[in-house]
Amino acid sequence: MIRRLYHWTLALADHPRALWVLALISFVEASVFPIPPDVLMIPMVLARPSRAWLIATVALVASVLGGLLGYAIGAFFYEEIGRPILETMGKADAIAAFNAQFNAAGFWPVLIAGLTPFPFKVITIMSGWTGLPLVTFIVTAILARSLRFFVVAALLWKFGNPIRDFIERWLGLLFSLFVLILLGGFYMVKYL
Repeated sequence: MIRRLYHWTLALADHPRALWVLALISFVEASVFPIPPDVLMIPMVLARPSRAWLIATVALVASVLGGLLGYAIGAFFYEEIGRPILETMGKADAIAAFNAQFNAAGFWPVLIAGLTPFPFKVITIMSGWTGLPLVTFIVTAILARSLRFFVVAALLWKFGNPIRDFIERWLGLLFSLFVLILLGGFYMVKYL
């Protein structure tokens, strides 16, 4: 099913309203959709390199707005559904401890999920659920998604189709390594 959804999304790159479709996919990916917008964005930039920055901007804006929907889902539906279930199971204290740990990490979970292949929707919903400050969430989501989408757009704009295989295979891993190195650097500065 996921493979069919992937191919369907890829076929949308040729659609006359591809930018609107990209906006929709970027929006829903940040809260519920399982396929990342890169799948549509890559063939769109390859087909029209002169629109690379516009395509990246559309993906960024729609993804951050979709992230706000995910945040709202976590913030509003948790109280009505999640908390009562956890309280009846005697797990309210464990959830309070998790919330404190998640929020103590600050912007890191949002940055990591926004840059890496980790599903962004999980962190957007958890951010609302744990009460991560909204400003922290928005600023970090903008930073992470800007880096992700504009790096992809820049690579495709500069190198064209030869870089496509590299992006699809290795860019997620490279972003993950970048985040690990960044975290390691901050850890060293703080504790050494």
